[in-house]
Amino acid sequence: MNAQKLILTTLVIFVGLTPVAHAQIPQLPFNPKKYVAQRTLDSLHIDGKLNEQSWQQAPSTDSFIDIEGLAQPKPKFKTTAKMLWDDTYLYIAAEMEEPHAWSRLTQRDTVIFYDNDFEIFIDPDGDTHNYYELEINALGTVWDLLLTKPYRDGGKAIDGWDISGLQSAIDIQGTLNDPTDRDSGWTVELTLPWRILEEAAVHNGPPENGEQWRINFSRVQWYHQIKNGKYVKKMDAKTGKKLPEENWVWSPQGVINMHYPEMWGIVQFSNTSVGELPPDFKENPEEQIKWYLRQLYYRQREWRENHGAYTDEIEELKAKKLFQKMKLDEKFPSLTSAKISNTKHTFQLQIINKDDQTSWYIDETGRVWNHIKRTLQRPHKL
Repeated sequence: MNAQKLILTTLVIFVGLTPVAHAQIPQLPFNPKKYVAQRTLDSLHIDGKLNEQSWQQAPSTDSFIDIEGLAQPKPKFKTTAKMLWDDTYLYIAAEMEEPHAWSRLTQRDTVIFYDNDFEIFIDPDGDTHNYYELEINALGTVWDLLLTKPYRDGGKAIDGWDISGLQSAIDIQGTLNDPTDRDSGWTVELTLPWRILEEAAVHNGPPENGEQWRINFSRVQWYHQIKNGKYVKKMDAKTGKKLPEENWVWSPQGVINMHYPEMWGIVQFSNTSVGELPPDFKENPEEQIKWYLRQLYYRQREWRENHGAYTDEIEELKAKKLFQKMKLDEKFPSLTSAKISNTKHTFQLQIINKDDQTSWYIDETGRVWNHIKRTLQRPHKL
């Protein structure tokens, strides 16, 4: 999470002003990271050590990269994550190289990314609204919150929401808050109950075999120095302010902002047990339809910033040219051109796949959804 952006947006919301309308456009091709999560073999003891057979056999994600993507410098320290699940919990672990493990914050639900931390973001139904964020530092202090929608769309953080039944543990490979030695790293292990995560899902209980959720991970890393035997954040000699944090993530965002759920990774849940040959990740072609609508949404936001109102002319957004560029006519021969309806302060974009009579929508709040013969579609399953 970018601290400066969050603080600015939160201040705007709390003083009752209209949130900043600008929505940055991710400067990356749409290619979210993928992961197949398998079921546990054994009971996991949550101690941060990851020495059970299930964790040993679970694959790691790709190493984290800069939040903006590969065009930015490679992170100084390696970070990877793993996922497992059973009928009760989603299990998440992260392994982080770190020569100097340090943390200060001990109060739950404080702003944990003011320390070095590990962060989890989960959008079960993939509509970019009503999603979860969890942050944890090397002391094991947690901030868990529910976001009604991204800050760019006027969303608010519900700090009072807690992951009841959350279990978490930290293992330090070295000594915490001791600048006199060199550490190897720190490990996070967590269990998140499905009975809590189902609040923002489309059905109760754990995911079904093949179901796909949008999930991402972030690591916030601050520049530090040692003064009077303690770790302190490094200051910019020119401005006298703290140097900005680094943001390393699993699936890059293309902007310095974790609150772009459309850019998060995609996790596919498999009923196979870890250690078995996992099924291949199955691409969901409907993600391309959602991404097409998302780009029109970005353009509508820019149009309003430049003209004071949303356009009601779809070609002002160069919708046809984008449609052809994405080759959607080849992938979905029965897909209709986008339609638009709007007022000065609202809009709704619609596109229809005539093959199965699926209508896809996105509106000014950024939420994307579909409708099949008056029945809401469940998440993509195989």
